[in-house]
Amino acid sequence: MVDAQTKKTLSGIPLLKTKAGPRDKDAWVNRLKEEYQSLIKYVSTNKEADNDWFRLESNKEGTRWFGKCWYFHDKLKYEFDVEFDIPVTYPDTAPEIALPELDGKTAKFFVGLFKPLWGRNAPKFGIAHAMALGLGPWLAVEIPDLIEKGVITYKEKTT
Repeated sequence: MVDAQTKKTLSGIPLLKTKAGPRDKDAWVNRLKEEYQSLIKYVSTNKEADNDWFRLESNKEGTRWFGKCWYFHDKLKYEFDVEFDIPVTYPDTAPEIALPELDGKTAKFFVGLFKPLWGRNAPKFGIAHAMALGLGPWLAVEIPDLIEKGVITYKEKTT
């Protein structure tokens, strides 16, 4: 069962139509266009709602993604590098999003929670869905806990 907030989030992210992965050559190019359109729409919706929380870009082939994500806690901005590779079995398999700085300090994002939802919705789900339904909720739960436990501390930005 999906709660009202999740339904609202999902309604703002276009579903994808092309079932293709990195090995599917021309079809992958079409899928990648859909991925970018979906991400652009999701980021735009987030900005309109004053909920901007990540930036992503990919390599030329669209197989390696990287960027930044951030979480505000007690009026402080905690920023993390984010990265993932598109699995060869994509879109049947969700990408495993990583925050290298937190590797080994916390549970993985998708264990038991996001994978079943992805599996029921593949190939309609894409990268924007993984961010919105995987990383976003994970940050909201885990980052305050990690701060409270002293696992992560605020770092002043130097200019």
